Amino acid sequence: PVDSAFSDVLEDAAVSVPETAPDIEAIRAKRGDALLGEVGPNVIEICKAADMVYMGLHGESGENGKLQALFDVAGVRYTGSGYLGSALAMHKWISKDILLGAGSLTPAWQMVRPGEALTNTVGFPCVVKPCSGGSSIGVSIARNEAEYDAALREAFRYEDEIMVEQYIQGREFSVGVLDGEALPIIEIIPKEGFYDYANKYQGGRTLEICPAELDEDTTRAMQREAERIFRLLRLSVYARMDFMLDAQTGKFYCLEGNTLPGMTPTSLLPQMASAAGISYEELCDRVISLSLEKYR
Repeated sequence: PVDSAFSDVLEDAAVSVPETAPDIEAIRAKRGDALLGEVGPNVIEICKAADMVYMGLHGESGENGKLQALFDVAGVRYTGSGYLGSALAMHKWISKDILLGAGSLTPAWQMVRPGEALTNTVGFPCVVKPCSGGSSIGVSIARNEAEYDAALREAFRYEDEIMVEQYIQGREFSVGVLDGEALPIIEIIPKEGFYDYANKYQGGRTLEICPAELDEDTTRAMQREAERIFRLLRLSVYARMDFMLDAQTGKFYCLEGNTLPGMTPTSLLPQMASAAGISYEELCDRVISLSLEKYR
């Protein structure tokens, strides 16, 4: 039986996504304490009773390898990448070091921490973001010193490690990878601003074109790079790589890898799969069957 506390969690989850990011600390306080800290009451017991746990979490402990490692220790089988790949991809500093060392193009960056010099060495405009965040929470674009200071204050609300990244002016794309093979590319065109939390989750705010309108050579090169990054970051089953195509040079830069991309029927990855002739139901089934192979 499902207890009342768990029912409350389910009821809270069954709402539309708000325009602003949720207050995680307030949610934790409402849920109450648990023996496993960030993991709520009865979660491990319920997950251990399942043949396979379908991972639908985004950001922080749900995507950075902590929960995956806990599940490994508890003997819980789950979909998607393991703890190592999840940790490597989620920590933007580490993942960019790996990409740079392997010859991939990624925007220039610097790390900023409390108590250190906060001087911007990347230049303006720049993107300021938490190092291990998700869903574009705490991300800002700064075009001058005043905006940079405000962006740092916003990002430091969420983490103590902040990435200041070169802003690439151009077109934004995402490439899904399923079982090591790239899906059709999707172009992301926010109607206003950039692809922030509100534009990601509020309907009608972003145009999404799939397959993206790119020449064949660029398409194939970006897909091959997505597959290579999938292997470099030790990912498995499925993931999504985000790229910026520089309007001046025509070069594309990898921003990051997403180990648990959105999986609602209208999310980016299901749209890519649909363009490849894979239905939403088939995609979910493929994710489960591929994940089961990890345990055989």
